[in-house]
Amino acid sequence: MTVLVLNGCHVVTMNAGRDEHPRGYVAIDGNRIAGAGPLPVPGSLAGARQLDASGCLATPGLINTHHHLYQWATRGRAVDSTLFDWLTELYPVWARIDEQIVSAAATAALAWLARTGCTTTMDHHYVFPARGGDLLAATVEAAREVGLRFHPTRGSMDLGASAGGLPPDDVVEDRDAIMTATQAAIDKFHDPAPDSMLRIGVAPCSPFSVTRELLADAAELARTNGVRLHTHIAETADEGDFCAEKFGCTPVEYLDSLGWLGRDVWLAHAVHLDDQAIARLAGTGTGVAHCPTSNARLGSGICRTRALLDAGVPVGLGVDGAASNEENSLLAEVKGAVLFARQAGGPLAMGVRKALELGTLGGARLLGRADEIGSLEAGKLADVALWRLDTLPHADIADPVAALVLGSAPPLELLLVNGRTVVAHDRVLTVDEQQAAAAARAASRTLAEQA
Repeated sequence: MTVLVLNGCHVVTMNAGRDEHPRGYVAIDGNRIAGAGPLPVPGSLAGARQLDASGCLATPGLINTHHHLYQWATRGRAVDSTLFDWLTELYPVWARIDEQIVSAAATAALAWLARTGCTTTMDHHYVFPARGGDLLAATVEAAREVGLRFHPTRGSMDLGASAGGLPPDDVVEDRDAIMTATQAAIDKFHDPAPDSMLRIGVAPCSPFSVTRELLADAAELARTNGVRLHTHIAETADEGDFCAEKFGCTPVEYLDSLGWLGRDVWLAHAVHLDDQAIARLAGTGTGVAHCPTSNARLGSGICRTRALLDAGVPVGLGVDGAASNEENSLLAEVKGAVLFARQAGGPLAMGVRKALELGTLGGARLLGRADEIGSLEAGKLADVALWRLDTLPHADIADPVAALVLGSAPPLELLLVNGRTVVAHDRVLTVDEQQAAAAARAASRTLAEQA
């Protein structure tokens, strides 16, 4: 029998009833969840392989809805800068990335995401130097090796400094070349199958780095191909000033004027939104990837998550690039979501279970996969995190969900992605961690020397 039963753990299902089982089980059959519930394990599973999971907490795998994997190679730079100053310093460095550097950076970033409970991640790659090689393919291969479910987006920039944009001219591309490359990426990589490990999205970078024409063309291309749309929006007050000066409107109004809002769109950050913008996102079903650590690291502000949720906006969590969030852990974003919501809105603004929901089912909704991942239910894909909570840092915390969300990051006993073991006993099994670290150090050193 191929079924594996995680036996005796506290189970957080994230199903429609948000059921929890203090002494429960999760059964995995191949790449699907066969069942989850309270003990005793059903007699029909008597012949299954049993894993003693007592002292552990089982949750759906965490889902990262905003990231820039290549930035792992430039962590620790511009640590005291605003977003625009940070970008100004780093754009010339990123202009020298190539396949080898991106491969090493992506592998390290993905491996650490796995170590911190992440089973699905997107990537927003928007820097494509002319002689860099096939950078998108490098991230796809890294995700395949590490074993995470992957939603890369083909990003782009075509508004250079000489035309009034923020990025230097040598890191932007021609719009026709962008559209050709984006279509080629969809044709080569996108897998719409229900159990897909790889889906492509379309993601022009931001209002201050792309033209109006590129935004419009990108939306048309995405919808023609049936893939999702993503971009940065309203991350800083500076961006609001930029849009007011250049376009005579707010960032959300600008996107709306170009047909960019809808259920197939999710936006990164969305920190500086007024009530009208939030209502418009809710009315169109547009989602938001909340990135609390990166927003704090860059001093961008605190996303109005409580207001977004109350209005009905779909919200997930994102690590953002490792150069603006050196921790690179989605579990830390779950904690950050609680703390920042309460700091902004008081002690009842967000509960620990709601934050965990944002990091699991909320992320699945943003990626259009809530029917497949994000909860532990029979028939869903077997993306499961098993956290050990009986060691010193957590042993006396009464509520296991509070232990996970508010306590120290616990050891990861097991991580299954599509039923495959990616992490066991707090160690990545799919790639050699020491080799990945060495390759990442070499890539960072090479990039620094070139820059």
